[in-house]
Amino acid sequence: MEDLMTMIGNMGFPIAITGFLLIRMESRMENLSESINNLSKHIEQMN
Repeated sequence: MEDLMTMIGNMGFPIAITGFLLIRMESRMENLSESINNLSKHIEQMN
């Protein structure tokens, strides 16, 4: 049981940082997808 608590204590920080970064990257990926879609629409309009 002590080994489990030690492992959770050691892994808690990296898990929290990973979650934080994934949440931040999700919004950036959505913005990137929207920009790519807008670019595609503009290219279609030019043709």
